[in-house]
Amino acid sequence: MANDINLDKMSHDELVAHRKDVDKALKTVEARRRKEALDAAKAAAAEHGMSLKDLMGDGSLSKTKGTKGEPKYRHPENPEKTWTGKGRKPTWIREHEEAGKNVEELAI
Repeated sequence: MANDINLDKMSHDELVAHRKDVDKALKTVEARRRKEALDAAKAAAAEHGMSLKDLMGDGSLSKTKGTKGEPKYRHPENPEKTWTGKGRKPTWIREHEEAGKNVEELAI
């Protein structure tokens, strides 16, 4: 290293200042690396006659990310409320079960 820094001899304030400088430098390096990677990806896509947008579609790698399954259960009084049967049970399903009723009564 050209600038040998003796951290043991620095005060608390000096060390904090250096940490801030290092954090800033790391962010700069990360931004540069991201830009270089993006440029390389664009160039690779262009070699195949495509853009990154062509490859990524809506911007995500996963086509299923954020998509909901088909609803399997419908609220008895508000048909706009549905549940797929996956994930956390909605309050209206829990209340139905707590009333001693079977969730299958709400099946679509």
